Amino acid sequence: MATVGLVYSGRYLQHNTNPYRLPLTGGPLPFVEQVDHPSNPRLVERTMKLLDMSNIGEHLQMISPYAAPESIITSYHTQEYIEHVAKLSESGGGDAGQGAPVGIDSYEIALLAAGGAMAAVDAIMGGDVQRAFALVRPPGHHAMSNQGMGFCIFNNVVIAAHHARRTYGIERVMIFDWDVHHGNGTQDAFYSDPEVLFFSTHQDRLYPEDYGHLDQVGEGDATGRTVNIPLPAGSGDITYLAAVEEIILPIAREFKPELILVSAGQDASASDPLGRMCVTSEGYRRMTTAMMTLADEHCDGRLVIVQEGGYSEIYAPYCTLAILEALADYRSNLEEPVNQARADRWPQSQSIGLDARAALTAARTQQAEYWNLD
Repeated sequence: MATVGLVYSGRYLQHNTNPYRLPLTGGPLPFVEQVDHPSNPRLVERTMKLLDMSNIGEHLQMISPYAAPESIITSYHTQEYIEHVAKLSESGGGDAGQGAPVGIDSYEIALLAAGGAMAAVDAIMGGDVQRAFALVRPPGHHAMSNQGMGFCIFNNVVIAAHHARRTYGIERVMIFDWDVHHGNGTQDAFYSDPEVLFFSTHQDRLYPEDYGHLDQVGEGDATGRTVNIPLPAGSGDITYLAAVEEIILPIAREFKPELILVSAGQDASASDPLGRMCVTSEGYRRMTTAMMTLADEHCDGRLVIVQEGGYSEIYAPYCTLAILEALADYRSNLEEPVNQARADRWPQSQSIGLDARAALTAARTQQAEYWNLD
């Protein structure tokens, strides 16, 4: 029996975000030929084709998603917002908030994306698989309770976490968001919840600018349960892995999670048009392996990885493949568009720059008040 599950549906490709429109007014760009939205269906479609070419499918168990019921969507999102998205979808589309395009049927597909993350939790808690990757769209980690943001409609990881706690009695959930943009919606959802530990590694002040700062550490009994690690532009594998090893793993081991969720945005990659980081497919492979080790130590291996961003149509699918290969302990050896041997010689892959080291030190200092980081 395969121990790794993959959640996917062809319906995800029908969430139509095209064409790209001006983010503030929603109007068309002033060009004769419009351009596609960065979060378009080709990203997931290319990933599925690459998985097929890699022959990894025989190591995966397919998991069918289902539409998340409204009762669980309201665990975070307001009823008014849910109805707003449904009306936009029925009337032909619009924006669910700030840069969160909705098209015809997007409401149903967004429910299916949230339900895909839930289905991954079900498969793990039911013992069908040990680990799972939910290749869903639209993404979710920017979505706030009352509005969509940054291409996100419903917050898939937040809903999956609530589902795990309500349905299966999970008490301590850890969420690691490695998207290049800060997971503001996820932070907001659990900012005062001491039973959810939220980590975010992100490019400092990229998006949204008001979230992800060092001093945003949670509130009340949850003070210290939000761990933001803003990193300078240009950070590569070695900096991200240092953040994992020096900050995330020690805190997580003290917290002792019962379930680990990862918001996997492969837009910190070296080729992404919406970020300025230098993480390679090998970096994603090694971060995944670290989460698997942590899950084995504390969660009986329970690990759910949910797709978020990643906008390089050429390279992001390879980064996602690397994550799945790590989960399945399989290596396809497909030639990649970014030569790994050359990337390993980049300064960002060999040493932690002074600005990156200062950022890591600042994050450790901020969190040392709440956790044992000696």
